[in-house]
Amino acid sequence: MRKRYILEVIDGYLFLLPFIISVAVFLIGPLIYAFFLSFQNFSFLTPQKAQWVGLKNYLDLLHDPVFIKALSNTAIYAVGVVVIELILGLILALIANSNIRGKTFFRVAYYIPTVTSTVAVSVIFLYLFKADGLVNNILSRFGIQGPVWFNSVRFALPSIMMMAIWSSVGTYMVIYLAGLQDIPVELYEAAEVDGANEYQRFWSITLPLLRPVIFFNLVVSIIGALQVFDQAYVVSRGNGGPLNATMTVVLYIYNKAFSEFDMGYASAAAFILFIIIMALTIIQRMIFKDETN
Repeated sequence: MRKRYILEVIDGYLFLLPFIISVAVFLIGPLIYAFFLSFQNFSFLTPQKAQWVGLKNYLDLLHDPVFIKALSNTAIYAVGVVVIELILGLILALIANSNIRGKTFFRVAYYIPTVTSTVAVSVIFLYLFKADGLVNNILSRFGIQGPVWFNSVRFALPSIMMMAIWSSVGTYMVIYLAGLQDIPVELYEAAEVDGANEYQRFWSITLPLLRPVIFFNLVVSIIGALQVFDQAYVVSRGNGGPLNATMTVVLYIYNKAFSEFDMGYASAAAFILFIIIMALTIIQRMIFKDETN
């Protein structure tokens, strides 16, 4: 019996072996290597000139105005996008879950942008928000002079935020929708019999039972927002302009690593972002546990 158990364990690990090898080679190995690079002055162009600099890269980052600006932009982007898309996703889920005609059409329509290429969405928004684009043409009909959205220091980042919300809100809508459909109908019927109106049923039944879903969406949304890259790269053509208004942390890391080839400095920036994401995830996980107990 024990021999059979051992053979089953060996078989299980043999099935897992391809996954373990791929994770070790393509994730854990590069992660450890990048961690050591973050303490070096290293470039792939001249690897023989690598120098151990200790914490210098990390200390320099804390005094780098462009990196501080990238952190600020990413924080503003994350707060704005996460809050709006979670609220809007819940509203769309409530609409898609209601007894309206053609709700299947609305579900598909809301979700389609999420399966569209981020680069394609960015190109579409570049045309919509250009000086003589559709958005400014509509504004001009109301006597409003629209800005050059993506070339404006004031409006470039909000424009990217609008793009991100439009293209990702469908994902959170679908998750909310699954949570809504998991709530027993009997609870609503009992509340209705007791005289609770629709507003009271939402606050007393729907919202409390959706808390695990809300916190799951919150964790996923924050991680995704802090890693924003594609939209900022396409819109700014990779330079984070105008005047670093669209510079994000990941775009900053990309430029340092693959434009300036300063891999040590880029690795240090990447690990600072990693620490921020990990800390926020742990905090949210603790809250998530409290909400689901």
